[in-house]
Amino acid sequence: MKSLGDYYEDQALSLVTEAGLRLLERNFRGKTGEIDLIARDGVQLVFIEVRARSNHRFSSAAGSVDTRKQQRIVRTAQLFLQQRPNLTNMPCRFDVIAFEPPQSGTCMRIRWIRSAFNA
Repeated sequence: MKSLGDYYEDQALSLVTEAGLRLLERNFRGKTGEIDLIARDGVQLVFIEVRARSNHRFSSAAGSVDTRKQQRIVRTAQLFLQQRPNLTNMPCRFDVIAFEPPQSGTCMRIRWIRSAFNA
């Protein structure tokens, strides 16, 4: 049975592929952490963190990617590049796709923040 996290990753994957990005890897894991989606956007390598929140009481989904989480993503991206030397000269971008609870109604709001942070 798929988890709720898998559901949101599936939704994010559909969003990025519809936008023309090509998936290279999903759920890349290393000793430093995990990256949900790694894709190619033309000549750019894109590391994507997928976040979801069901309640407004806590920080927003996008806001939950704090400095500590960003550092873990960057270190994991470095590990990914060490394992794939053919990609090391590509410019990299770090995106966040956030699924936010609705203010009213039932539809989740999706925010794709391109270049959400820098390495």
